Amino acid sequence: MSSRGKKIFLALTIILPMIIYCYIYYKPIIKNAPFRKADFVSMQYSWGVKDSLENHYNSVTGDYQYVNSKDSVIHKKIFLKSDDILYLHSKANEIGLWNFPDTIGVKSAKSMAVPRYNIQFNYKEKSKHTVVYGDFDGNPKLLDAAVQMRKEIEETLNQAEKRSGS
Repeated sequence: MSSRGKKIFLALTIILPMIIYCYIYYKPIIKNAPFRKADFVSMQYSWGVKDSLENHYNSVTGDYQYVNSKDSVIHKKIFLKSDDILYLHSKANEIGLWNFPDTIGVKSAKSMAVPRYNIQFNYKEKSKHTVVYGDFDGNPKLLDAAVQMRKEIEETLNQAEKRSGS
């Protein structure tokens, strides 16, 4: 086999499959590229039982309302720092929030007694809204990822509340 034939064989057996693999691997990442930290606009997070999501946070207005353990409604103004936003954005990337379905679980009569969580990240070009029902019994990895994202948001809000001194 000539030197030129060896180079062509090498390109066809190693380099071409590697290019195809990279295309397949990076296609979803490129597709979700509009979810950049620099394009972040706002975040809304709400949770509760039934259809009345009495607990909510809106990062634009800083409006934070929740029901404490004594069934009192607490209303505060809390703004996230840019570090908090960067942290939540990177966690959403790490967990794969952008690939979550719009609804994790199904609204049913049974789900009226279990918690429901709405997570929405808004960016300049698009937004991602996901509803998570507490009685979801589907893919456990998906539920674990959603629970982890929910806990990260709640932990960040609690830290911001402590910082504000309220």
